[in-house]
Amino acid sequence: MPRKSTKSTALRETGILPVKCGTGIAPVPASTKANPSLKSGWQRVRFGDVVRFVKEHADPESGEFDRYVAGEHIETDNLHIRKWGTIGDGYLGPAFHRHFKKGQVLYGSRRTYLRKVAVAEFDGITANTTFVLEPSCDELIPELLPFIMQTEAFNGHSVKQSKGSVNPYINFKDIAWFEFALPPKVEQRRIAEMLWAADGAVESYRVCVKQQTNLVQAMSRDSFDHSKATTTPLGEVGVWMSGGTPDRSNHAFWSGRIPWVSPKDMKVDVLMDAEEHISEEALEQRSKLVEAGTIFIVVRGMILAHTFPVAVTGRPMAFNQDMKALRVSGDFDTKYVFHWLRHRARAILGIASDSSHGTKRLPSEHLFGFGVPKPALAEQRQIAENLDRCNGAISDFQQHIRRLEQMKKSLSAEFLGG
Repeated sequence: MPRKSTKSTALRETGILPVKCGTGIAPVPASTKANPSLKSGWQRVRFGDVVRFVKEHADPESGEFDRYVAGEHIETDNLHIRKWGTIGDGYLGPAFHRHFKKGQVLYGSRRTYLRKVAVAEFDGITANTTFVLEPSCDELIPELLPFIMQTEAFNGHSVKQSKGSVNPYINFKDIAWFEFALPPKVEQRRIAEMLWAADGAVESYRVCVKQQTNLVQAMSRDSFDHSKATTTPLGEVGVWMSGGTPDRSNHAFWSGRIPWVSPKDMKVDVLMDAEEHISEEALEQRSKLVEAGTIFIVVRGMILAHTFPVAVTGRPMAFNQDMKALRVSGDFDTKYVFHWLRHRARAILGIASDSSHGTKRLPSEHLFGFGVPKPALAEQRQIAENLDRCNGAISDFQQHIRRLEQMKKSLSAEFLGG
């Protein structure tokens, strides 16, 4: 007499992991069961059947915890928590009552397109808008869980299930039915080992970036703040120029080849192009052409609430009225003044005021009063060269980070694709 088939046996035969340790979510619908491309030994599972949403309550006032993690402490695409808050430094608010333990995964449930997934490296408290997750059974090893949550498939599902427009959010049930291919545990360990090794390489370069950035800051302080040289008012360091915007209604003005720089282009140290271009006719109307080696700064815009953009032109360019251009005199080195402006960014932002248009502006009468140290020209060039070399190393490290992160994504897609 043939053995009676059970529901568990039937699910195993279709490659679906039976619910035995998760949330009790219903099996995957029959229409999704067939998957001939699934690797041998792999199983199709639902996230909520192998992952537990931990809701352990904690009291910040109990004295048991020292640190808390808020949403801003978790970085995009970074599994490591490098920032946190100290409990007792201020009022946390009623939302911070969720206890997390070392090894558990923290996931930002608000604006999930930011891809905030991190592994706790200490015990602490977080807000109830941060999910605390861990494997709910032996079918999934803890080391692989964060990488599953970093896959494009998981992120796409989470974003698609988000509710609200201003501050979109998800509930755990929205990701609990996410389906993915789960390899055998031996394979899980192999995959996790490789992905953590790739992650470790990324972290090594991040440490290099931080150390090199600290070096740049120390060298800048020594060169500019501790300089014994006489100073020259910034307004007298060279010739200052203002830009303008040609008539937008004249198509001929905006069909040329001359780069026209606006604050949105000020994202690199050396400008070689711009999003918009104007014609020579436009130059005669409202804008002005400056030569290569001119310093651009932003003097108006909401970006001045937090950032002071500075760049050097790598070719002749025009620019708009929200910026100023500086052509330094023969007594100063262009890159030296560029690095001085970068170093003094925080102080310069401190003089920003609100304009009549409701945006931020740098008053020329205050900006031009800053004193620029004026050592010998040869010393200026040496300082600029040293800082350029350090910043170049930072750029190289950041490029390595981007390549390694892309490699990690490719490995994740290859290994966790089923």
